[in-house]
Amino acid sequence: MSLSRPSRRQLLQTGSAALAVLAAPAIVRAQATKIRIGYWPVAAGLPFFAAVEKGFFKEAGLDVEPLKFAGAQQVMEAMLSGRGDGSANGTGSANLAIGEIAQPGLFKIFCTNPSNAKFVLEEFLVPKDSPIKSVAELKGKKVASGPGIQNVTLAKTMLERAGAGTIAVTELPIGQHVAALAAGQVDAVYTLEPTGTVGRLNGTTRVLEAGVVAHYILGDPMAPWHGGAASLTTDFIKKNPELAKKYIAAYAKGVEFVRTQPAEARQYMKGYTAIEGALTNEVPLASYMLYNEFKASDAAYFQKFYDLFTEKGIFEKKVTVDGLLYKG
Repeated sequence: MSLSRPSRRQLLQTGSAALAVLAAPAIVRAQATKIRIGYWPVAAGLPFFAAVEKGFFKEAGLDVEPLKFAGAQQVMEAMLSGRGDGSANGTGSANLAIGEIAQPGLFKIFCTNPSNAKFVLEEFLVPKDSPIKSVAELKGKKVASGPGIQNVTLAKTMLERAGAGTIAVTELPIGQHVAALAAGQVDAVYTLEPTGTVGRLNGTTRVLEAGVVAHYILGDPMAPWHGGAASLTTDFIKKNPELAKKYIAAYAKGVEFVRTQPAEARQYMKGYTAIEGALTNEVPLASYMLYNEFKASDAAYFQKFYDLFTEKGIFEKKVTVDGLLYKG
């Protein structure tokens, strides 16, 4: 049997077919690399929600799966167990640090949601007609906070530093705070927005003081409290460096969208949080800080927050903020 020399056209067709076969596995792998991001249903997660709904992740060729959890601790536990690849904004920074202590090198923070008296997230609330005028006047009163070690530790410390003394703070789901105040079950709550806005709109509660962590923990009502953070696990970054960069860039588009078009962005809280209807336009929006926007003072305030948890024995060892920040 004689062998004829293949024509140029046959060579081109064969080469194209071979390239298609070689390229296919890469395409399949790219499609199969799902980025699983845990989030807590709070307003601070808005850049992530917007990036999903506006298609910023899809535009970057990313397959992002939002994972809803009841609290920040569950988000961290999912990252520890390998069931999650990162966290959205709003995830408690102290909860993340506890994961870091359990597994050093667990994650890198690339965006925080700092709050203070201007960018309101946390606050003490009292019933609308309560005679209490300051946090110091909560001495001897029944006070509740959101669940979890971060909320309880902060609430107890702030009450002490405000002059209210040592109070046994009751953990209570944030969704029950307004009802508990209205029913007289507690005299005050340390809570997170949109709780204050809900109570104001239904005429049952008022804000006693906002930006309280900045005031009583950081020493300045306008200081940035980096209480929540968006992150990626170090394992994901190492295995998928290019995907990680694309993800962070797409997330940054979500941050920019919230900054520049807040009115339009607000609608994306619906479905991810309990915030909808009139509340969507009323709830305060968080501030956001990307890893490349951090100044030395920002890192110092962040470290001061973490040092409190070391001081209180919540952290088994000192956690250094600089080692947790994504460097690009």
